Amino acid sequence: MGKEVERKFLVTGDFKSLASKNTRIVQGYLSSIPERTVRVRIKGDKGFITIKGIGNASGASRYEWEKEIPAAEVEELLKICEPGVIDKTRYLVKAGAHTFEVDEFYGENQGLVLAEVELGSEGEAFEKPSWLGSEVTGDTKYYNSMLMKHPFTKW
Repeated sequence: MGKEVERKFLVTGDFKSLASKNTRIVQGYLSSIPERTVRVRIKGDKGFITIKGIGNASGASRYEWEKEIPAAEVEELLKICEPGVIDKTRYLVKAGAHTFEVDEFYGENQGLVLAEVELGSEGEAFEKPSWLGSEVTGDTKYYNSMLMKHPFTKW
């Protein structure tokens, strides 16, 4: 349990050739209200349940709790999730001392590619690779829980 500090960016350049790993992720939301989102996801062959609290004023920090659960249980929970599913491939791309998680979305979010970097504090410096575009940290329309309700292709 703890606080998550991350910054989020649009991706504008080629990153795939730099990726060390990629994993397919399918996730749904049992609750998507900002005060407490409850997400279930299958990441590769593993299942997870995650609870996130509301973000701070900058949108970079918020409470997060996650636990691994059997993928079969996630399959069952996906049946009772709110409408909409997030389907994406996550690429891990190292840049300097940090590893960016770059998500390429499918389905109704096709065409959207976002990068996140986790930091130890909001003021921590990090290398910004050339493929990184505009920062969207704190812009709630880019939260997965909002992309489920208001997909990128319908903006």
